[in-house]
Amino acid sequence: MKLPLGPLCAVAGSLFSTAAFAHAAVAGPTPPYAGVSFDADFTVSHGCDGADTSRVKVTIPAGVTGVRPVDSTFGKAEVEKDGAGNVTSVTWTRAPGDVRAADTHYFHLGLRAKLPAKPFTTVFFPTEQTCRSAVGVETTVGWTGTGGGGHNHDTDAGTEPAENPAPSLFLLPTRLPGWNQYTVEEHVHDLTVFKDALIVWSGTQAYSFNPVTQALIEKEPGTQPLTEIHPGTVIWVKY
Repeated sequence: MKLPLGPLCAVAGSLFSTAAFAHAAVAGPTPPYAGVSFDADFTVSHGCDGADTSRVKVTIPAGVTGVRPVDSTFGKAEVEKDGAGNVTSVTWTRAPGDVRAADTHYFHLGLRAKLPAKPFTTVFFPTEQTCRSAVGVETTVGWTGTGGGGHNHDTDAGTEPAENPAPSLFLLPTRLPGWNQYTVEEHVHDLTVFKDALIVWSGTQAYSFNPVTQALIEKEPGTQPLTEIHPGTVIWVKY
């Protein structure tokens, strides 16, 4: 490990972030740490061709446990379980009189669950959105695509963006302030997952989401830009 010195540490603290929103998405008030309970906020940004959303069903993937949904202003939540008692899906349904004649609102649906203890992997939540028009015609859209995982090479994630992407979370390892050492068991090729880190080091390679720090990395003698991480690689990350 080659530790960053001089100006690299001085400017690494100035970070910025961007956010991308799908039509059905999931996020939370804290990063999605592997093996930790997470408050998931599913959002539905619009209905179906002008029809209002009447029902949303989220499939709970294997490894996500302890699921406890939250009733919302959208509607009450109902769960389905398998034979072992694990929650396999959560469905929020609006009261018939609450479905509007037109698509005018944005919805939040919540649940708490424990995420799998598999850092640097993507967890997908396939979601089914049902809409009902003013004349009672129902339309269903499946937000189920797992292509273009973006951060790693999961076997169920392709490289092309999915047409109707499923809400997903990229699981991060737990961390402490300062330096953290990890052995990455997955192929990570989108290093923006470290956008809240000051700097990432692996041997003589380094990466920072901060463009000023990244420019300094590229000028630092004996240091090469870190562009991807292969399975079995040991990295040092400073938060």
